[in-house]
Amino acid sequence: MDQAVARRNMVDSQIRPTGIDDLRLIEAMGQVPREAFLPKSDHGLAYMGGEIEVAPGRVLSAPLTLARLIHLAAIKPTDVVLHVGSGAGYGSAILGHLASTVVALDSDPALTETANRVLSDLGILNVAVLQGDMAVGYPKQAPYDVILIEGLVDEVPESLLSQLAEGGRLCTLLSVKSGHLGRGAVYLRSHGALGNRAIFDASATPLPGFAAKEGFIFA
Repeated sequence: MDQAVARRNMVDSQIRPTGIDDLRLIEAMGQVPREAFLPKSDHGLAYMGGEIEVAPGRVLSAPLTLARLIHLAAIKPTDVVLHVGSGAGYGSAILGHLASTVVALDSDPALTETANRVLSDLGILNVAVLQGDMAVGYPKQAPYDVILIEGLVDEVPESLLSQLAEGGRLCTLLSVKSGHLGRGAVYLRSHGALGNRAIFDASATPLPGFAAKEGFIFA
């Protein structure tokens, strides 16, 4: 299989028709080899359009879901981004093409090792991959212009929201009911206040460590 052709077909058939018009994002998704973040046995699945399991309970997000989240963040070349739930690093590689600096944070040591190795092999030098508690974030580098939580979450911890810069955006998938259904949502810090709105519906695998406190419901 010609992976470059498959990658271009993914962009043309899965991303462009949805109205995503950020040319920098489209270019990045057309350049970053998704298969590089997978074992060779799964290379044939790289551009099929769905999630791909990379560890028990952990996945590479579906390309369109990831593209929608990143598009929602409206990343500028000068932005500093915190990528929570970075996993094997594919999303971090895309973000690295768009932002000035990316801090990629995940709790899984094996996935963190994979991300470090592949990003280094690809020559993506503006992404720092760290292992740690995803719900805590990485306050040492805060504030962030963008925080992207990759995966389905029941709620966004205050510990992450507090790391947003003025004018900063936090984007994630908020679960709406039991299972894997969610809404792509963006939080915006403006004049010290936080607002949020849901933009699109999607299904995704829940991200460990972000279960709701008892009684929490996202309407």
